[in-house]
Amino acid sequence: MSHPSPTTAPGGDAAQRSDIPSRRLLLVHAHPDDESINNGVTMARYAAEGALVTLVTCTLGEEGEVIPAELAHLAPDREDALGAHRVGELAAAMAALGVTDHRFLGGAGRYRDSGMMGAPQNDRPQAFWQADLDEAAAHLVAVIREIRPQVLVTYDPNGGYGHPDHIQAHRVAMRGAELAGRADFRPDLGPAYAIEKIYWNCNARSDVEKGFARLSAAGVSFPGIASVDDVPGVVPDAEVTASIGGGPVYAAAKAAAMRAHYTQIAVDGPFFALSNDLGQPLFGSEHYRLVHGEAGAPEGEREDDLFAGIPAGAGSAVGGGESGSRTAERTEHRAADRMEEAAE
Repeated sequence: MSHPSPTTAPGGDAAQRSDIPSRRLLLVHAHPDDESINNGVTMARYAAEGALVTLVTCTLGEEGEVIPAELAHLAPDREDALGAHRVGELAAAMAALGVTDHRFLGGAGRYRDSGMMGAPQNDRPQAFWQADLDEAAAHLVAVIREIRPQVLVTYDPNGGYGHPDHIQAHRVAMRGAELAGRADFRPDLGPAYAIEKIYWNCNARSDVEKGFARLSAAGVSFPGIASVDDVPGVVPDAEVTASIGGGPVYAAAKAAAMRAHYTQIAVDGPFFALSNDLGQPLFGSEHYRLVHGEAGAPEGEREDDLFAGIPAGAGSAVGGGESGSRTAERTEHRAADRMEEAAE
């Protein structure tokens, strides 16, 4: 799989281009397959609507378990070839979603999958969990300043379920957003740029409960059924600030993208299982919490568009001088507040 370079990617040299889409969405994920499970509908919808959808994946997912028996030789304790294989799976998933701009953080293989929390793999020097935060974030700053996304999507501070790479992806995304808006940070990476809105993935509890009720009644072939507590990022409905759907076409695209990750996911209609063989609902609507920026829906209502409320023409680089400095300073302070919240 080839990866866009700063000069050939859809958003390349964005400050000098007039053909870059007016809406630009950046998603930061830990491993191949995370994007399809969490944001497949969202990515398919915005890609179909002509937005620039950019995915940054932080590792190759080398430590994942392998579902198909005929591919068991790829596992890290055998040939250790799973990461290279998952690059191909990710390419197929992006084709299913209509996404053409995908990069690996710092280049493919720069950071290795850290394994589950507490595993010996956490301590490898090349593990993403061991990455220097500002060094890793600088790779993301380069992407942010290149494509100038108005919207960033990533995990909550716990990474949804406590996986070290998910937690680190959250930290890198938030730190990258902060540093990208600072005129004094790495001017060689381009002009400072402030992202308008940042969302964290989540799942609305009522939707998850309804999904499991459908699964229990469906009689699918999985050996067991997961529980609500097994789903990452479940929050009370009142905490959800945005819900993105789009109907059966985008749900089908999401299912196709998940099937492309066949070493990791088994899809059965509107349900799926990971390597634990426990069935879960495949959600046709995806939910988010807005943690930075102004909501584009009345108070008490959910947004149905992540770009809602963003002024026309938003997405310019932060300029120099006093105005640009103030903007960068505000971005830095807001991001610092979020980092403090993440540490609590």
